[in-house]
Order: sequence, then C-alpha cells, then structure tokens
Amino acid sequence: MDFDAIVVGAGQAGVPLAARLGQRGKRVALVERGEPGGTCTNTGCTPTKTLIASARAAHVARTAERLGVRAGPVAVDFAAVMARKEAIVQQWRSGVMRRLALAGVELIRGHARFVGPRELEVGGARHRAPVVVLDVGGRADEPALEGLRDVPWLDNGRALALRELPRHLLVLGGGYIGCELAQLFRRLGAEVTIVHRGGHLLDREDPGVSEVIEGVFRAEGIALLLGAGVRRVQRRGAEVSLALDDGRAPAGSHLLVATGRRPNTGDLGCEAGGIALDARGFLRVDDHYRTSAEGVYATGDATGGPQFTHTAWDDHRLLLDVLDGHPGRGRSARTVPHVVFTDPQVAGVGLSEREARARGVRFEVSTMPFGDIARAIEVDERAGVVKVLLDPEGERILGASIVGVEAGELIHVLAVMMQAGASARALVDVEIAHPTLAEGLQSALMHLPRYALA
Repeated sequence: MDFDAIVVGAGQAGVPLAARLGQRGKRVALVERGEPGGTCTNTGCTPTKTLIASARAAHVARTAERLGVRAGPVAVDFAAVMARKEAIVQQWRSGVMRRLALAGVELIRGHARFVGPRELEVGGARHRAPVVVLDVGGRADEPALEGLRDVPWLDNGRALALRELPRHLLVLGGGYIGCELAQLFRRLGAEVTIVHRGGHLLDREDPGVSEVIEGVFRAEGIALLLGAGVRRVQRRGAEVSLALDDGRAPAGSHLLVATGRRPNTGDLGCEAGGIALDARGFLRVDDHYRTSAEGVYATGDATGGPQFTHTAWDDHRLLLDVLDGHPGRGRSARTVPHVVFTDPQVAGVGLSEREARARGVRFEVSTMPFGDIARAIEVDERAGVVKVLLDPEGERILGASIVGVEAGELIHVLAVMMQAGASARALVDVEIAHPTLAEGLQSALMHLPRYALA
C-alpha cells in the first residue's frame, strides 16, 4: 500500500500533522503501536495534571484554617481520584480518534520498522511513501542499578496506574517528573522520600529557585535525601530499600524511578532506513527536521530537543511549512518556556543566571520574593521568587525564572516579550490591573536602578 505520507507515532506532533495533511487531500497513514495521544495524553501531562488538581484540592482543604475556614477532617477517595483521571485521559484519546477520522487519516495499529528507504513494515504488511515523519517519542529510562530488576519498581506510567495509594513512596530522582509525582502522592496521603544524586531538586534551575521548592516540600512532610548516590536496590521483607553511598538505607512500600528518559528508536530499524542516530539513540535532525535519509523527517522527544508537549506541537507546524516548500524559522530559533507543575509552580524561559554566566553573557538581574506581590499576600500564596535577566544595552529580556502560584501562566508574559524582541520598558510602562499577580513582573523589573521610581 502506498501513501502520500506516513507518520509514525500518534503523539503531539504526529496527530496534528497527519490531520492537517489529510485535510489537504493527502493520503496519510498514521502508525501507532500504543494508545493514541502519545506520552502527554497517556502517561504525561493529562493524567499527572489531573491528579495534581485532586491533590491540591485535598491540600487546600487541609490548610483552609489559615484563611479562617475550618473544613474538618479530609478524606481522599483514591479510587475515585484515579477514576476521574482515567475518564479525562479517555476523553482526550477519543478526541484524537475523532480528529483523525474527520481528516481521513488511516490509523494503522502496530509496530513500525524500516525495511528500506522510506519503506516500513507493520504487522507483516509493507507501506511506502515519499514522505515519512517519525514522532516516536520516548520512555522512562531504566538505570543500570544493581538489584533494580529484582524489585517491582514503578516508572511514571505504572505509578499513574496504581489502584491503591502507596503507604511510603520512595522517589529516585529529583527532576520535574519526580517532584510532581512526589508532591501529588504526598498530598493524597502517602509518606514520601525523594532520593536525588544532585545537591538540589530541579538542579537545572538556579539554586535559589530549587531552594524554594525544597522548603515547601519539607514543610509538607516530604523527606529529602540530596547529594545521595545509590549503590543498589534490595528487598527488605515486604519493602524496597535503597543502599546509599553514605550508608543510609531508606525503605518504602513502593519505588518510583524517575532518573531520565530515552528515545523509542532502538527497535525502529533505523539502519535499514538510512537514518542516523546520535550516541544516546536520538534521531539526528537539522534545523528543519530533516534526518540523514532523504524524505524522512523527525519531530518530538526522539529528536533530543526540549522534551515538552508544547515543543512537539510547535514542531508540527514548523515542519508543515517545510513540507509546503517554504520553511520559515528553524527549530533552534524558538523561545521555549518550561513549567514544573509543583505547588508552587516553577517556570522559566530563556537563560538562567547560571547559564548566562557560563556563556559569558552580560546581564543585569532583578530578584524579588514572590511574597512581595500584593495578590500573593491576599490569597496567602507567598512562597516563591521572581527573577528576570536583562540585556544592559538593548534592554531586552534574556531570561526569567518564576516560582509561585500560577507561575506557568505568568512566564508567558515574558516569553511573548522575548519572542517579539520587545524592550523591558514596555512592561515597566504598561498599566497593570491591581491586584493581580502580573504586577509582580513589573515590580521585579522596577527593582533595577534604571527603572526604579525616584
């Protein structure tokens, strides 16, 4: 069977790209071996953020007395929480299927493997097309850790499918997946311990950002074992125990491993397709998504770029321009924000202070406690910090980090300014409604001497 285009992977780039090509009258096949929607819909954004909402509701109820409200004992119906999550995941899956059907895209279920240039085998049938797009995504990495395969450890997908609340969850890894899941399970009622090799949680952020989250986690009763290397995993009766380099041996009922992700390229038959991989197994692509094989393109997590849903979705529209023959901006020219959906949220865009120093970039920096924002005081959501880096010559925003309630929304004010190349003066001079959290962005800039009120 021949198609105009074959898309491998029904993720956040593959689905909209296949649908838009189908709407243009192209004969398109979309190959998917798992559930439609990719990581985001099935084991990423949709289920985790749905569970985080339930966990926050429990936390707000427990702590309502700080606002003068007595809510009484709080009980979490874990089965109901998980059922709500599953219903919302199914809603998104169904939406994907409807979109593909309306666009006339042929969905082929099964594992795709290259058997030649732009020729794939799926379930014994071979399919060819002049254009092949790989949106194969990634999966949780399994670290080479002694004893790990001898215990029933969880990755993020298995953790999100639990039917009973863990009594004590050990979380190996303090990145965004580990932190989000640790806090949500703690708020749902589990004991939680995070074991992280780095000296700080979220250690890609500046230390001041990480320290805010560490303080919040400790206040909520999450135990943090930082700077802790793990020598082996072992059973201790009915529990799982970690033997640490410093002699400590934390134990829990469940172990979640969140130490990184790897691309789904090992069983794709890339060699037969003439497709080059890098040393870590990621697909090599140029600035316009071209792989080493003519007519084969790649998007999303398997390209080694920022592994975010919004990046993959943006990939599809940039690639569509390439396929139309008029490529615009390249993938490297984008302004890419990121958000960790802890509570408070951690958001960033552009350069951090540490990155700017490492690159020798000149900057001015303003740092302001989130608790100085009037709205934060009024709603008693004071934890956090606002940090903005400024180009001292052109007054352009080089980057920003925000920790605070709704930081994920606020960061986009600065992301839009960076994308537009706007002067920070625009944010200083605009009239912002009071009392809003957005006032904090203006106030942070006005801490700089050049913008300070006389």
